[in-house]
Amino acid sequence: MESVENINGKFSHLCQEFTKHNHIDPAAFDAYGVKRGLRNPDGTGVMAGLTCICNVHGYVMEDGERIPDKGKLTYRGIDVQDIIDGCVADNRFGYEEVAWLLLFGTQPTRKQLEGFTALLSEYRELPDYFAEDMIIKAPSRDIMNKLGRSVLALYSYDPLPDDCSLENLMRQSIQLIARMPSIMTYAYQVKRRHYDKESMYFHPMDPAHSTAQAILNAIRPDRQFTDDEAKMLDLLMIIHAEHGGGNNSTFATRVLSSSGTDTYAAISAAIGALKGPRHGGANHRVMQMMNEIKHQVRDWKDDEELEAYLTKIVNKQAGDGSGLIYGQGHAVYTLSDPRAVILKQHARRLAQEKGMQDEFELFESVERLSPLVFAKVKGDKKVISANVDFYSGLVYEMLGLPGDLYTPMFAVSRIAGWCAHRIEEVTTGGRIIRPAYKPVVHNRAYIPIDQRG
Repeated sequence: MESVENINGKFSHLCQEFTKHNHIDPAAFDAYGVKRGLRNPDGTGVMAGLTCICNVHGYVMEDGERIPDKGKLTYRGIDVQDIIDGCVADNRFGYEEVAWLLLFGTQPTRKQLEGFTALLSEYRELPDYFAEDMIIKAPSRDIMNKLGRSVLALYSYDPLPDDCSLENLMRQSIQLIARMPSIMTYAYQVKRRHYDKESMYFHPMDPAHSTAQAILNAIRPDRQFTDDEAKMLDLLMIIHAEHGGGNNSTFATRVLSSSGTDTYAAISAAIGALKGPRHGGANHRVMQMMNEIKHQVRDWKDDEELEAYLTKIVNKQAGDGSGLIYGQGHAVYTLSDPRAVILKQHARRLAQEKGMQDEFELFESVERLSPLVFAKVKGDKKVISANVDFYSGLVYEMLGLPGDLYTPMFAVSRIAGWCAHRIEEVTTGGRIIRPAYKPVVHNRAYIPIDQRG
């Protein structure tokens, strides 16, 4: 394989050529009223569509001013906190119920839920020879890339891949919700064997398992896990299942769906979007940052020392040089991210059980000190709170999940929301999504090739 140095050297002069002829003055975006990132100047999102699936509430508008407010997340009008409280009270798994709710718009009866759970279990097995041909023979270092490639490959195993009737969309959606965890766990095992030089193991599936149980069964060598561990993973899947039509990966699903393309192309695009560190990949960045803090800060309980190191991160003198404290702040939520609030509450209990209270308290301290650091360094009075990515990586770590699976777990949870939005876009959208871009290049004459300098 060609070295990085050779590759960079070979293409550096081409990049210089590009840089000479490709520049857009940042001031031009304001001059032409361009809403970068499809965001209004006050940070609110540009209204691009209507949905019955989810509401993400983080602020209120008064006299044209954005006023911070307590975060609230509702699935089909039902507060996600109430969904989780109901499942905890009944001591049962809830992700399958949430998937039904997102797809159909109503809470399932016990009989409907039993039938839906049985259908997911039936479709959990991958098509014949799919694992061998598409995953084992083509390993990937990155599980998210393997998820995207494998979803695209499922097109070839579908007798009606391009049929966009409601019946077929529903069948494809339910199959994908069932199969995504299987693809993820197969891809992880193959990655372990091929790149990490460790043993891989493929355990038989138990049809009685919930989705969360099936995942733990597949990734643990001894197949052993507690009911509390499985229900904690189930909780994570519930809060990651959906987050409105405007988040980057769901919007990607809707953009592709509006073109009339197939389900596999649309969902693969969503996976690619979620992989980005500004989106789903943020939970992995949080853990990388926190591991660095653990090694660089001698006394985790010393606020002064910890604040000094966070200041170095914001000043781009530490961390990955981005100036970001990962896991802090959100595009919509202001005073609180309800998912982070729920997760923190349950993470505290899990940390006590796992003997990781010191780590949990370090996370709490970083959450508490980050707004103060941003205010001092940036002079920014914007309200900042922890987002879901801040605590999710810690919970995955306490559950023994490897870092390779942090973002893929987000994807196998969010597939329910993606599919719900695809169905809604196809059945109610009606037009291809096609925003405008203002050209800022001047017209010029064509120059024959022999006259070019």
